[in-house]
Amino acid sequence: MPSPDLIIINAQLLTMNSNRPRAQAIAITRGKITEVGSDDQIRSLMTPNTEVIDAKGGTVLPGFIDSHVHLFQGSAELDFLPVGGKTHLSEIRQDVLDYATARPDEPLVLGTGAFYDLFIGVDKDPRNLLDEILPDRPFALLGADLHTVWANTAALGKAGLLNGADMPEGSTVVMGDDGLANGILHETGAFGPVLALSRTGGRDMLGYVTGADPIPPATPEERAADKALLLKGLDHCAAHGITTLHNMDGNNYQLELLSELEKEGKLKCRVQVPFHLKNFDPIERLDEAAEMHRKYSSDMVWSGRVKMFMDGVFESRTALVTRPFPDAPESIGEAAFEPDHFNAACIKVDAMGLQLSTHAVGDLAVRRVIDGYEAAAKANGTRDARHRVEHIELITDQDIPRLKELAIVASMQPRHAPFAGFFEPVEPDTTLFSHEYGHCCPWRRIRDAGIALTFSTDWPVVPVDVMANIQCAVTPLDLGDDWMDQSQTLMETLESYTAKNAWLGFKENQQGKLAPGYDADIVMLKGDIETTQPNDLGGLGIAMTICAGRITYDIRH
Repeated sequence: MPSPDLIIINAQLLTMNSNRPRAQAIAITRGKITEVGSDDQIRSLMTPNTEVIDAKGGTVLPGFIDSHVHLFQGSAELDFLPVGGKTHLSEIRQDVLDYATARPDEPLVLGTGAFYDLFIGVDKDPRNLLDEILPDRPFALLGADLHTVWANTAALGKAGLLNGADMPEGSTVVMGDDGLANGILHETGAFGPVLALSRTGGRDMLGYVTGADPIPPATPEERAADKALLLKGLDHCAAHGITTLHNMDGNNYQLELLSELEKEGKLKCRVQVPFHLKNFDPIERLDEAAEMHRKYSSDMVWSGRVKMFMDGVFESRTALVTRPFPDAPESIGEAAFEPDHFNAACIKVDAMGLQLSTHAVGDLAVRRVIDGYEAAAKANGTRDARHRVEHIELITDQDIPRLKELAIVASMQPRHAPFAGFFEPVEPDTTLFSHEYGHCCPWRRIRDAGIALTFSTDWPVVPVDVMANIQCAVTPLDLGDDWMDQSQTLMETLESYTAKNAWLGFKENQQGKLAPGYDADIVMLKGDIETTQPNDLGGLGIAMTICAGRITYDIRH
């Protein structure tokens, strides 16, 4: 056996390997884990050329796998104006003016991470309120959930939306009493033209908005700028201990850029990019998904999955639910796909041997996704498909066992929950009835039902801070007796961020565990996670990240 390139000693290894769940040290050779054992065992393997890392008693884990992110958008948001966490427009006014003054040539002044609270209880249309802040330049706020944009008059006019426009199913340009757009743009079909005004030309959002490539094709200068943007985002992810990302939007363009970065030796995380089928796409377009799967299949960049949306989100009342909203009795939300179209897509994707991942927030959306996956199993026969439902923020009692029966994976995001402490808790009788609280973000019920449960961030909807998400899962807020305790144990949560996410990506024999022969994807924490108080987990920082045996983040430098 060749001598190790790197060893980590004096650690608290949590291996996620049931054959050896704990150890002190680990050896890495040529991108693979070659030995796990005691300090003395691993030290005996070293040579003068071996790099030695002292973990100083800190926890060492398999690298975090964030199984639901929007990498290109998250990377772009690092360079736009952050407004997250603010609940009154007065709180962002000066930041907007300062940002606009510093960037006189910015084609769209774009604030990101905006909370819906900014426009709750106001007596004017959002368009007019944003005009009062910045009247003479295109200005917009992108909702934290990526499902709503609020735009001023200049932005709406330049995007061709001020007088309304025909929209694909599930997207809406909300009109005001004056016959003009009131500034609220629900879903990608409506806000895509506004985001296309930004300095990125909307290329960062194309995999989400259309699933298509830039038209006209990106220039060499634009490609270079986009690769630099992605590198910044990948650096950001590596600094949070992440070694693999499952992207939730996609097109060939993203795969091309990431593959170029891989060839240049600059890729700091493994990235899966899906084919994104939109509700206006014919089923025949799925042939492109097969081609993406064929063309991109390296250990660092691959496809093999199709993403769809079944509904929107609760905040904009576009989540598809089984009953009218308490505060909008005329509405049950918006279906992105009609059942026949969705079922046909599921049957074809499954027959192609690809994986399905579908956004479903409301309980009727979840039911329709399960129906589609069931239709695929009936048409094609059962297989180890590991089809996924993304979010599941509300589900009925009768649909929970169906997830188990059909071996569907629940892909959930701890920090999305009303009891996570990131977003404001649900106001009574708005989006949920009190008797539904126990069915909201039901992590514990899903896990106890024997359903595969994986965790992720959905960056940039929430920060790509895995440790904060772990804290949310372990110590959710107590919102009262009507809410069920959905808390997870620490080890359950860590498994859902490592081994279970590796399994979800069909990489369970290569990643997600610290064991000989596995990829050297590793995260080292600044302290011992097991002795850290649960409410302090979010503050336990990352000391080092290693992907494919290469140090991609190091607090020492």
